[in-house]
Amino acid sequence: MTAADKRQWALVTGASSGIGRAFAERLATDGYDLILVARRRDRLDELAARLGTQNARAEVLPADLSDGEVLRTVEKRIAGERELALLVNNAGFGGYGPFVESDPDLAERQIALHATALVRLTRAALPGMVARGNGAIINVASMLAFSGPAKMPFLKRATYAGTKSFVVTFTQVLQHELEGTGVKVQALCPGLVRTEFHDKLGGRPSGLPVLEAADVVAASLAGLALDEVVCIPAMADPALLEAVNEAEQHLMGEVRSSTVAARYRGRSSG
Repeated sequence: MTAADKRQWALVTGASSGIGRAFAERLATDGYDLILVARRRDRLDELAARLGTQNARAEVLPADLSDGEVLRTVEKRIAGERELALLVNNAGFGGYGPFVESDPDLAERQIALHATALVRLTRAALPGMVARGNGAIINVASMLAFSGPAKMPFLKRATYAGTKSFVVTFTQVLQHELEGTGVKVQALCPGLVRTEFHDKLGGRPSGLPVLEAADVVAASLAGLALDEVVCIPAMADPALLEAVNEAEQHLMGEVRSSTVAARYRGRSSG
């Protein structure tokens, strides 16, 4: 067996820039061969050529994962052609603005990319991982997944934040299902990151701290080794997330009742 045969395969979506590119670069350094998925072939070709200088094989798979037919092609590639060790579901875009003024087609595409594609690619990868008893899936979410209760006037991004909340809950519930299989899943929730992401939206909000993409990736992989199902790279005190988790579990326990709460009884509609 050659050294190349011993390398594991990882597939990264949204690999042409930002966090996805940083994942590809770090994983190549860590000994993975890569399948690079994104819309922009020219950028994927450039990245693949550079990773090749690090003795990493890198295959290019140009794809718009919001297109259902194209998505099915990538699913088949994952399910049938590789013993995939790591899947990074990173593809996404912003599309911020007041929801009442938003383009519904754009919102639908965002849901398709952030939720539908992520679910289908995860489903394609898991049977092989479970059968082998090892593997990992990293789903890139956002700190905006937790922004629902926050009254922040500039947070006009209901669809974006909603899809990222989906990613977190989906990942948490999936991890419960996968206990004992040897397969790990993680929801990665960075804050502001220095990438092209905000440049396309008119620039990053001023006055807020910004993380580097390589640091976010390093935190994610370290969190995976620590079995963190939700990784928040900038969070120094894990007790903050534990408190959120405990509050949600308490809520689930408190609402187990065969009657509605007293405040709802006897009230007229309207």
